[in-house]
Amino acid sequence: MSYTGKYFEILHQKLDELLKTQEENIKALAIKLVDTVESGGKVFFFGCSHAGILAQEAFYRTGGLVIANPILPKGLTLDTVPVTDTSVLERKSEYAHEILNSVPISKGDLLVIHSVSGRNGVPVEMAIEARKRGIYTVAITSVKYSSAQSSRHESGKRLFEVCDMVIDNVGEIGDAVLTIDGFAEKTAPTSTIMGAAIINSLCAESVAEFLKRGIDPPVFRSANLDGGDEYNARMFEKYKDRITYM
Repeated sequence: MSYTGKYFEILHQKLDELLKTQEENIKALAIKLVDTVESGGKVFFFGCSHAGILAQEAFYRTGGLVIANPILPKGLTLDTVPVTDTSVLERKSEYAHEILNSVPISKGDLLVIHSVSGRNGVPVEMAIEARKRGIYTVAITSVKYSSAQSSRHESGKRLFEVCDMVIDNVGEIGDAVLTIDGFAEKTAPTSTIMGAAIINSLCAESVAEFLKRGIDPPVFRSANLDGGDEYNARMFEKYKDRITYM
């Protein structure tokens, strides 16, 4: 079997494991998300460096939730130059306070934090401080990976230990999963694919929950379909009080 075939085989196994172990957690999060929106709260997604890709996956995309707000702070996104600065900054716990103070997030809101290792200062401090402010926190993380590493936060806690809810991306220690003959290091990580599956299944479950409650689901239509721009403009107007990215 080719390495492509091996990688796809692992992905199939991981997706099956994700479904079996996390389906109920994703459904529970969808209920919490709709509760938040229905009560007037806002929904935010955050991650550092590659983990932040999920914050971008969650917002302003076809079939995605209009009310998904990304937190994309300076120095923690992959357009940072040099990009190695992101690895330095994500370990500085105190930066979490600056991030939270820079966005309109408040008591009653929902914050989803993605961190695969769950050990660095910023995501852990974000969760701790957000909970102090009355914000409901959700970790998307690899519990296996995180449990095998010491925390870099002064509390000694990892992300899965400080959030209200945890969704396990069923990732391996170090994230990469393939060993290539003749090479000691592993390659082919799974966290972005697992994370995107979590985010988009959360969207689907949320839409079903909105409909169950008789609420018009806040979902984007493709701007490349006829009528897409007009439909999306109506969504923007309807949910403008829950949107912070415009």
